[in-house]
Amino acid sequence: MKKLLYLVSLVVVFTACNVTKPVAKSVAYAGVYSEKPLSVLIMPPINRSTNVEAKEFFHSTLNVPIANAGYYVIPPFLSMEILKKESAYDAELFLNNSVAKFGEVFGADVAMFTIIHKWDKSGLAAKVSVEVEYIFKSTKTNEVIFTRKGNVIYDASVNVNSGGLAGALVGMAISAINTAATKYVDVARACNAYTLMDLPAGKYSPTYGTDGEVMAGQKEFRVMLNSSSGSSSGY
Repeated sequence: MKKLLYLVSLVVVFTACNVTKPVAKSVAYAGVYSEKPLSVLIMPPINRSTNVEAKEFFHSTLNVPIANAGYYVIPPFLSMEILKKESAYDAELFLNNSVAKFGEVFGADVAMFTIIHKWDKSGLAAKVSVEVEYIFKSTKTNEVIFTRKGNVIYDASVNVNSGGLAGALVGMAISAINTAATKYVDVARACNAYTLMDLPAGKYSPTYGTDGEVMAGQKEFRVMLNSSSGSSSGY
């Protein structure tokens, strides 16, 4: 509950790319509602950014929003070890190929891929910019049942009450330090929580089968997340 309340407290400035008329989740997630998956296997993220650690941070924070939506998530650390042993750590090899084997081995209905296109950290601007693509593939039909791409800007700036040039310089310095101290895992957690917050309710959710007419988020979006409660490690 504490994590959920913290997420709600994030100050969100939302502008969608290629804004289209809002559609119901039953339309946006038509493939998910049709297949009614119960279990999800989180594939090792595909990291195309310059941040070599982004892959692990994203992988370790994807399970919570999916589980909170009512799905059974194959334990990430266990599945990662198995994938490594089976030479399947490079998820890019399976992105455009059959994922049926993952259904057989793990009992997963969906293999979830993430592609980290960008992860840039600017201390002077006090922002972390992340561009990530999410792809859900059915292990039964090998079809992509949902995709979403988001450009998330995590604002780590700190407001300083002192006025004038001196105050502005102090604010910039504090913001730069705060940005440098921002944990990558916090950025990944915020990004995944926001992007996946409108997932159709899974079987283990009390709203399962009743949320089809709720409006879904944009398939491609740009959003700024700014924690107004200080340290982002509290959610």
